[in-house]
Amino acid sequence: MASPADVAAPCRHVGSPPADVVDRAADVIRALSAHSDLLAQYGISSEEYSSALPAAIETLRGRMSASNASRRQFLSGVLAHLVDRGLATSMSTPAYGDDTVYRLDVPSIGAVAIIQKGCPDGAHSSVRWSAPPWAQETYLWWLCPSLKAHPGEHVSKGVNRLRQRFFSDAPDSLSGIIFHNELCGTAQRPCPKQSKSVEIGGQLVPAPCVYTMPERDGEASSWNWGGDRSLKFPVILLQAFGVTPAETESFTGFVGFQRKANGTLRTTITTRYGAARSSTFRN
Repeated sequence: MASPADVAAPCRHVGSPPADVVDRAADVIRALSAHSDLLAQYGISSEEYSSALPAAIETLRGRMSASNASRRQFLSGVLAHLVDRGLATSMSTPAYGDDTVYRLDVPSIGAVAIIQKGCPDGAHSSVRWSAPPWAQETYLWWLCPSLKAHPGEHVSKGVNRLRQRFFSDAPDSLSGIIFHNELCGTAQRPCPKQSKSVEIGGQLVPAPCVYTMPERDGEASSWNWGGDRSLKFPVILLQAFGVTPAETESFTGFVGFQRKANGTLRTTITTRYGAARSSTFRN
C-alpha cells in the first residue's frame, strides 16, 4: 500500500507485497510451533522451534541482506567511473574495519567525502556518522536493497532522523544525501531516469537520486526550504550519467526544514527527475 511519503523519491518497487500480506506471513511463521507433525518432518520439536525462532529470523535476515562487501563493490564502481570519465582525479577506498568513508578528489571542488550507509530507517544509517575535516563537501549515500517500503518512505524516515541531528549539538552537518544501489533501474525498482544511465561493471546504472541538505544558521527560521543551496558535487556526479551541467537542477532534489511561529518544525523533501518532473512530500 502506498503512503504519502512515497513521493519523496521518484521510483516505486514492483511486486512488493502489501503490509497486510507481510503481517499474515509473519503470523504463519509464529503459528508453525503448533504444527508438531510438520516440524517433525524437519527433525525439530515444537519447543526447539519456539526457542530457535528469534535466532533463525536473524540468520535469515543476514543471509538475505546485501553484504557490506557487495555494497562497497557497487559504490566503488560508481565512484571509479567518475575517475575513468576524468571528472575526478582519484578515489580512496576505505580500509577494512574503518568507517566506510570514501575520499573523492575533484579538481573543481577539492576533497569530497562519501559516507556509505545501508537503509536509512535505522539510527546507524542516519545519525551515526562524522563528517571528515578534510572534506569540502560531505554526502551520506544510502545503499538500500529493502523492498519492505517504497524508496520515498525509506528516504522520509532517514530525513526525519537527520532532522533531529541537524537541530542537535552535533558539531558537523551534511552537504547532501544520495539514495542509490544496484537495485535501481532493475525490474524490481524501475527508474524514471533510465534515459540517464551508463554501464558500470556490466550493469546499466541510472543516475542517482541526489538531495541537497540545509546549512545550519542559528538565526534562521527556515533552512533550504526552497532548495536554494548550491553545491558543486551534484553537477560532477550527475555528469557521469549523461546529465549536462545545464540539466543538473532538474535532476537534483532537496531537503528543507522550517520552524513555525509556535515552534513546530516542518520538513520538505523534493525529488526532481527531469525537466518539469518533480514531487514534494511535507510533514
